[in-house]
Amino acid sequence: MRLNSSLASSTSISCTTFNILAPIYKRIDQLNQSNRESHSRDLWYTRNQDILELLLHQRSSVICLQEVWVANEELVNMYHDRLATAGYNIFQLPRTNRRGDGLLTAIHKDYFELVNYRELLFNDFGDRVAQLLHVRSLVPFPLNGKQDVQQEVLIVNTHLLFPHDSTLSIARLHQYTDSDAHKWVSHRNHRGNICGVDFIWLCKPTRSNSRKPLRTSWVEAVFSIIKYQLQKASIAEDNKAFAFLGGNKQSDSLTYSGFCQALQKANLTGIPHGLSFQETKELWVRADLARNGVFDYEKLKKTWNMRTVDQSGKCKERVMESKKEEEAVGLKVKKAVLFPQETEKGLWPEDDYSLSDHACLTVQFSLVKIISS
Repeated sequence: MRLNSSLASSTSISCTTFNILAPIYKRIDQLNQSNRESHSRDLWYTRNQDILELLLHQRSSVICLQEVWVANEELVNMYHDRLATAGYNIFQLPRTNRRGDGLLTAIHKDYFELVNYRELLFNDFGDRVAQLLHVRSLVPFPLNGKQDVQQEVLIVNTHLLFPHDSTLSIARLHQYTDSDAHKWVSHRNHRGNICGVDFIWLCKPTRSNSRKPLRTSWVEAVFSIIKYQLQKASIAEDNKAFAFLGGNKQSDSLTYSGFCQALQKANLTGIPHGLSFQETKELWVRADLARNGVFDYEKLKKTWNMRTVDQSGKCKERVMESKKEEEAVGLKVKKAVLFPQETEKGLWPEDDYSLSDHACLTVQFSLVKIISS
């Protein structure tokens, strides 16, 4: 696949994601943990007006907000009124079980029109929710020099579980470590620790892509996380990992009960956000390909080599062979910036940043021709 870089007139679109820290969670007194910003209208009102000023100044095509205090009608009306006046269509979704906060997604009328909208409720998973928007660009894009096409995009806004520890990698399907804090950060938690937890993912499917079913990708990702956990425990070699999992050296085989015990030993089950019984069973069924009730050493090595996401977190594209080139329109990251700028250098501005405990991330995309061959 190659990108045609000669399209100087490519249309740019942008997306901003920002966890704006709901006032019901913002502590204003470290000595009195129950004293929250929600108790002081002047404080939360002023801060959220400043957040809106930042968002309206950036004027992104798409705005994805998390931890919006949806239970407060005045704050909700503030966001709806100002964003609507600026030309946005707004979609709001509260978390389940009346948690008080939720998501807000705004798309600018100058850039996109809505094709379809879905709400996803994960009632059994930390009361998390997600918004799925199918949108179509309003700015035509020339293809083959003859016709104009309108780019269609799927936008997902969700609030991932915070990785309080590495066991939550199972929930996020994303390996988290503080080792990248020196490069960039996006969050300073209530303990004062800084880390990079906010992302915008871009996946660019084309006509010639071949993708695996979602469940298959999930299984492979979880097995990769299991290996990562074992590597953290200094069990880097496959044979040592197999022994840790309870494998029998004499028969080179592992039983289901041994597999379950090993997952618990690796702190991947038996915790609130760990693997459930059903998920553990599914992993075993996928691993026991011969359906003989054992998982042998050779199978383990093959499983370790499965990959869905590479180490940089980029979505891998598998391009099938084709006899002729195909053209499509895709998105390319043009620029990505964090606000405040210090966070791009792994620093958190202690005194002069009070909008949130998260940084604001904005990515600018350009529409390009993707030629697959």
